[in-house]
Amino acid sequence: MLTTIILLTGSRDQQLALTELLKAHNPALSFRCAVTEQDLQAIGRDVLAESRLLAFTTGVIVPSEILQALGHGAYNFHPAPPDYPGWAPAHFATYDGATRFGATAHVMEPRVDCGAIVGVETFDIPRGVDVRGLEQMTFVRLAYLFWRMSHDLACHTGPLPVLPIGWSGIKSTRRMYAEMCDMPADIDAAEMARRISAFHDDFRGIPLTVTLHGMRFRLDGAACPSVAPVALDAPALAMAS
Repeated sequence: MLTTIILLTGSRDQQLALTELLKAHNPALSFRCAVTEQDLQAIGRDVLAESRLLAFTTGVIVPSEILQALGHGAYNFHPAPPDYPGWAPAHFATYDGATRFGATAHVMEPRVDCGAIVGVETFDIPRGVDVRGLEQMTFVRLAYLFWRMSHDLACHTGPLPVLPIGWSGIKSTRRMYAEMCDMPADIDAAEMARRISAFHDDFRGIPLTVTLHGMRFRLDGAACPSVAPVALDAPALAMAS
């Protein structure tokens, strides 16, 4: 019997709205909220056996033993379409010059972004939108996808229907992101402009840098989406740690 929803979110501010939405469909539900893996580990196995886990905009990788202990499955809401699995997808989509983006709900597996897909929302990317704008648009679609699926998540005890859609594309990682942010001295102007446009926002504390004469410098100031040559003036650079 489904008695509890475990909400794993990026911040506790998100949990109240999601709780109220699910409770409106099934007032009998109990809720446990988590932000960290330690929060999840503190939940007893007897509770997990009657629970469904819903992960929404979180970077926490749920341990396999917790996934196996859940009696009613686990679903993740990923802020990207199925062709952008992995880390910082909006940044890589911006770098690729993607024209469509979206949000995906999928079954959680021990490996990230590989489980069966149960929900998708897509949209056209407006011309000229930057990474932050794309992330905001994606969050709105992700929230809509959660809302659209909320009745089934709260009321249906069995597995949700799987869509005939598979994951594709390269699964991005934190290491891949860091490598894109570490620009070599001989980078050409067009490639540098692409990286500035996509990665110059210090995401998760990873700055955009360039290495000159054996020293690594961090780029400061506004991003430049132009493909014109980018001047590396001293005021625009700061020594990276």
